[in-house]
Amino acid sequence: MKTKGLKKDKVNIVTLGCAKNLVDSEVMLTQLKGNDIETTHEAHNDDANIVIVNTCGFIDNAKKESIDTILSYAAAKEEGVIEKLYVTGCLSQRYKDDLKAEIPEVDAYFGTMELPLLLKRFNADYKAELLGERITTTERHYAYLKISEGCDRPCSFCAIPLMRGKHVSRPIEELVKEAKSLARNGTKELLLIAQDSTFYGLDIYKKRNLAELLKHLSDVEGIEWIRLHYAFPAGFPTDILKVMAERPNICNYLDMPLQHGSSKMLKIMRRGITREKTEALIQMIRDEVPGIALRTTLITGHPGETEDDFQQLMEFVGQSRFERLGIFNYSHEENTHAFTMEDNIPASVKQERGNLVMELQEKISFEINQKKVGETFKVLIDRVEGGNFIGRTEFDSPEVDNEVIVNASDHYLRVGDFSTIKINDATEFDLYGVPVSGC
Repeated sequence: MKTKGLKKDKVNIVTLGCAKNLVDSEVMLTQLKGNDIETTHEAHNDDANIVIVNTCGFIDNAKKESIDTILSYAAAKEEGVIEKLYVTGCLSQRYKDDLKAEIPEVDAYFGTMELPLLLKRFNADYKAELLGERITTTERHYAYLKISEGCDRPCSFCAIPLMRGKHVSRPIEELVKEAKSLARNGTKELLLIAQDSTFYGLDIYKKRNLAELLKHLSDVEGIEWIRLHYAFPAGFPTDILKVMAERPNICNYLDMPLQHGSSKMLKIMRRGITREKTEALIQMIRDEVPGIALRTTLITGHPGETEDDFQQLMEFVGQSRFERLGIFNYSHEENTHAFTMEDNIPASVKQERGNLVMELQEKISFEINQKKVGETFKVLIDRVEGGNFIGRTEFDSPEVDNEVIVNASDHYLRVGDFSTIKINDATEFDLYGVPVSGC
């Protein structure tokens, strides 16, 4: 058991959920260290006496993971392993009062926009001069750049506006400053994230201004890849396609969650678009940016989804042949529009439908990957694992997409460097290759 002594406080931040949450934790880490408070992120040792859990409240599984993590650290506090426990993030924003009642061992709960209040617990001030300066916790060569916060979309199933509020864009100048700081610290790849990146600029510039932002970021010296995530299909700013095609350091990659392939379901989901318009948009993107990799995410089991709707979804996936695809089973979230509907599709049916979509996607991905055998690609080496170098092409985002595997016993590469790799084998979600030259 630890006992309170004269030793200085040490904080460990634990992050759950998405990359947007990770950026929030990195800002928190930067602010605490900027106030001379010793802070780590997801440290494996147990020498921190204060823990901050940054929670996710997106869907049922994420909420369960967050609650289990809080309970684990609450037990550690009861045993004297840690002295203080704070909870922040989306789950805390959404269920603060319930959490206070159910897990009183936590010293304080904070919402998603309450970092200054959390800092006061450490007698620390929010340092505005650190804006744009951020300590990253990812591999040094890539970093997430959050271009906006919140969301104005009315999607039936989504609780993000309840946790993150209305859409607020960050000024271009501020984002360029942060990108330059990241580049000076070794970042080569920027992964642009937001709840809705295509809404960028409407609040502060009175127009969709993502294309202008991309131009400014692509001019930052040292940034070799820029990757765009979370584009919304309705009202898609088509002017970004010309910028993507013209700028060599903007990856031919777009993450665009589409959610469904049935026009009836898209209407129920309040997505503001039909299947026909979605298919026309996909075709336009592929025409304007030849060779682009499209990633999407879909939902199975939303209230109102019939077997016919699901078959339309399967048909949509088969025809669209997305390069990358992920799937969620519908989660019935309080205070969303869909919560007024009966959640009458059994969990087993949701799961079965999700499995069928992914089985189809595996076949599509395998066929696409087989065509890459014999080709060469510029690959960014992320890490060494299991006797192999693991990297990615411009068509792949970290953790969610395909990887390129190179045998480390036969070849030497440096983590964080780009290499030209010739692909000699491929499976559904991995490519295998050998280096042919540096790039």
